[in-house]
Amino acid sequence: CVTLDVQAACRDTTVTQELLKEGFHRDLLVKVELGEHAAGCAVAAQVRLPPGIYVDPYEVATLQQQNLTKAVLFPDVIDVEAPEYLARDLFLLLFLEPDARCSRCFRAAVPVHARYHRPAEGTGEALVVLESPEVLLCCCHSHLSAECWEPAEVDTPCSSDTTSPCQWHSTKHRPAHEESMLRVPVGLREHSSLVCALTLLTTGLCSGLILAAACKYGHFS
Repeated sequence: CVTLDVQAACRDTTVTQELLKEGFHRDLLVKVELGEHAAGCAVAAQVRLPPGIYVDPYEVATLQQQNLTKAVLFPDVIDVEAPEYLARDLFLLLFLEPDARCSRCFRAAVPVHARYHRPAEGTGEALVVLESPEVLLCCCHSHLSAECWEPAEVDTPCSSDTTSPCQWHSTKHRPAHEESMLRVPVGLREHSSLVCALTLLTTGLCSGLILAAACKYGHFS
């Protein structure tokens, strides 16, 4: 009975995520409600981004300068032009801010972008699965329940503004597993011949027009 009570108390921490807006450029909103008060603690969400989606480090840096978001990327060097099949997983540590409407609630948002995918056969979209984030706490001046929290292997300070080390903790009993689906438009393989033909025709036509204009109006010595 004691074990069940402990597990029930630990499961009080909940995390939800939403992909806002439409198209290739979205906002990822993460909301956390803790099962216990975390006065003086930093609250963060560690999000694994699959190859089909990424965060622009330059955009994040600009938002941090404007104090609109706080985040750390692993790795911090990202090829934002790479297609999905040449990219790799990223890890985003998103620092959450207290929600004024709820004493145990925290939230934060960050822009995310979909990568281009290979053409598919029989479908005009690809699915990118975004797993539920991991909730992390960093309490430098208070103690967490050992039954609910355990040290996490996160090598970053409690705040993106400081360099002081601090021990992060993650929940032992993860919240209910929830996934978000991002639907990315892709080309159809059966259209490849038509696309190649139209591209070649357009290129030839434009080249001919440029050559004709150069011969008519150009001055050649």
